[in-house]
Amino acid sequence: MLNNALFTVDYSEMVIVKDIDFYSLCEHHLLPFFGKCHVAYIPSNKVIGLSKVPRLVDVFARRLQVQERLTSQIADTIREKISPLGVAVVMEATHLCMSMRGVEKQNSFAVTSAMHGAFRDSSRTRMEFLELIKLRSAVPGLRDTSSNYACVGED
Repeated sequence: MLNNALFTVDYSEMVIVKDIDFYSLCEHHLLPFFGKCHVAYIPSNKVIGLSKVPRLVDVFARRLQVQERLTSQIADTIREKISPLGVAVVMEATHLCMSMRGVEKQNSFAVTSAMHGAFRDSSRTRMEFLELIKLRSAVPGLRDTSSNYACVGED
């Protein structure tokens, strides 16, 4: 699934691919659930081609799924393929089974996470990841460009 998109590099900082749209089908209710996936890893000596991360999410999301398993499968695959120092996956999803039937809660969503290695062992690393996925892009046209950033040297 990752084919030849593994590269040996001397890089050991966090790599994050966030806001990956996904669509899946709940194996329990046979109704859709969909949302955003955020993936991070800290390479030990190999990185994955960036476009392969959303592809990995899609491969697992296209199956009948439960969100908890989907989250774990993405994290476990990255861990098995490149043996990073740590891997983290957070998924936020709206489940139509909760909106259309049963409790009929229109604005609810589920969040699941899988944290391994440095993300599990170091609260500082985990918090850095969680803070970074909360940030919205400052690239014009991609997201809300309003920010609370201060200029360097500004009081």
